[in-house]
Amino acid sequence: MAQQPIRFDDGEAYERGMGGWSQLAGQVFLDWLAPSPGLRWIDVGCGNGAFTELLVQRCAPAEVQGIDPSEGQLAFARTRPGAQTATFLLGDAMALPFSEARFDAAVMALVIFFVPEPAKGVAEMVRVVAPGGTVAAYAWDLHGQGFPFAPIQAELREMGFTPQLPPSADVSRMEALRDTWAAAGLEAVETREITVDRTFADFEAFWASSTAMGHMRSMLEGLTADDLEQFKQRVKARLSVDASGRVTHQARANAIRGRVPMAS
Repeated sequence: MAQQPIRFDDGEAYERGMGGWSQLAGQVFLDWLAPSPGLRWIDVGCGNGAFTELLVQRCAPAEVQGIDPSEGQLAFARTRPGAQTATFLLGDAMALPFSEARFDAAVMALVIFFVPEPAKGVAEMVRVVAPGGTVAAYAWDLHGQGFPFAPIQAELREMGFTPQLPPSADVSRMEALRDTWAAAGLEAVETREITVDRTFADFEAFWASSTAMGHMRSMLEGLTADDLEQFKQRVKARLSVDASGRVTHQARANAIRGRVPMAS
């Protein structure tokens, strides 16, 4: 089974694979943050705009800036009907193209484990958020079987393969998030688990979504048609399938928020 670096250059494929999961978790995350209207937001690692659209639709922001290193993802984000008031820019989470105290809130939605140096990314969010503002993130619990595609990864392990993880996967642990927020000097740090359920019409719909992105498909390359079919049946056996064939699967994320200290 071949592996390739995890890259997200196809916004439409990301939408088929992760967009629905992102918005389900994002809704719970925003309910927890309960932000005031009229804030200036930066969505760091906005990807194809799945979470950015929620910000615009639900939080009545004064401004939303979405930053991502993939022009392909940003191109898709700019087509979202519910995110037309947001601005999407090419940029690096570890070198945000904004001045200090530019925003009231900064978020990373399902992205901190892709940042090569998470501490540096969080420090950048702290830098661009005004004193008293919020710095927050949520990340799939990769080591606690919370990832939406965990059944596929579990079956790969059974076959003796090591599923590909993001480069900074360890930061998805709750204790690692707490340590990172504390090291960044943030105050009033709080955490919570986010659990979401998603129902698919049948197993094939689950499979199509779960293997929509290139790096997921690459892990299955080399399997014969018969081997692939057997693999799919073993994955299906790990899922909850009702009498009508619908598949309901649960995913879990770790969320964290903190406040930028007031100037002394």
